[in-house]
Order: sequence, then C-alpha cells, then structure tokens
Amino acid sequence: MSVLLNAKKHFKSVMGDDLISIDVAEWDTKVYFKPSATLKQTEVIVALHSENKLAEAMANVLILRCLNEDGSRMFKAVDIYDLMNSVDPLVITRVSSEILDYEPTVEEIKKK
Repeated sequence: MSVLLNAKKHFKSVMGDDLISIDVAEWDTKVYFKPSATLKQTEVIVALHSENKLAEAMANVLILRCLNEDGSRMFKAVDIYDLMNSVDPLVITRVSSEILDYEPTVEEIKKK
C-alpha cells in the first residue's frame, strides 16, 4: 500500500462517521461537527486570521464546520453577512472556539 493511501486511510479514521455536538441554547439547537477539518478548510481560517480578520474567520468556522444532525451543512457561504452582522458575537465566538479547541477523549480514541 502506498504512503498516500495510508495517509488517506488514517485521515478517514480520524474523521470517522461520528459527529461531535455542542448545545447552543441561545439558538435552541445542537450544532454538530466532524472531529477534524480538511487542510482546505484550515487554510481558509488561517488566511483570514493572518489578515487579522478574526470575526470573519470565526464566522467561516461555522460555515465550514457546522453540520445538522444528518451531516448536512448548517450554514451556506451566503450566510456570512448575517452571521457577522445579525448574530450574537459572543455565541459565535463560543461555538467556533469549541469547534477549534475540540480534542477527543480517551474513550473516543479507544473506539477507533
């Protein structure tokens, strides 16, 4: 098996099928997300952060990573304006931080 196939197999196991959830009482919902991000998703956030566009970076974390329970995207790219101008920034900060700071528990790692 090639190194690339091994790398892809590893990443697939990291991503898994399980979704992590965060209760967002302010929105009367749960936000779901995968335990890791693709390099492309990370690139968008890092680029915005390096340009000192922190609010836009946090909003993009939600657009790129937040999922509904069925795994479908919770937000679309066109939602950026509303997220940045019409949603409580404290909630956006908390949710995006929880997603970015997520570390699997020992039990979750053992399951894989």
